Amino acid sequence: MFEKLNTPEEIFSFKLGSALSMETEIAEMLNKLQQETNRQELRQLFRTHAEETHQHIRNIEESFRLLGEEPDDSPCPVIQALEKDGNAAMKKTDEDIVDAVILAGATEVEHYEIAVYETLVTNAEARGATDVAALLRQNLQQEQAALQKVRRAAQRISHEGYAKIAA
Repeated sequence: MFEKLNTPEEIFSFKLGSALSMETEIAEMLNKLQQETNRQELRQLFRTHAEETHQHIRNIEESFRLLGEEPDDSPCPVIQALEKDGNAAMKKTDEDIVDAVILAGATEVEHYEIAVYETLVTNAEARGATDVAALLRQNLQQEQAALQKVRRAAQRISHEGYAKIAA
């Protein structure tokens, strides 16, 4: 959509479009992870987060509508790289401990999403688009909550893994 970004509004729209691509790719990743994980609790965690991710997509699309703009499909190379890295790590990992690798990747993705939404909220507020900022803040809060759930699961699973080694 943009050949060159010339205004703060164009930068915001570009980043918002990148967030839309990010969430679309993450929705697909979450569906795959539900099949890759060994634990039912993680399947449920990823299923719930996939539902939230679909809401994030709707919030971003609504943000474009509120701004009077067409959704932009700017690429999100960071998420593509994180997915590639996670897939490579999973291929190298024994099936019995693959959940630890999945959770490590999920933690990285959540941190990136949080950074994206913090920036978008700040810029929406600066732009005076309080209704857009509110939608994006909802996404941010859900991502922060998801990170906490992933962290708790990762800590529990890591401790289980080390306990098995020590036994």
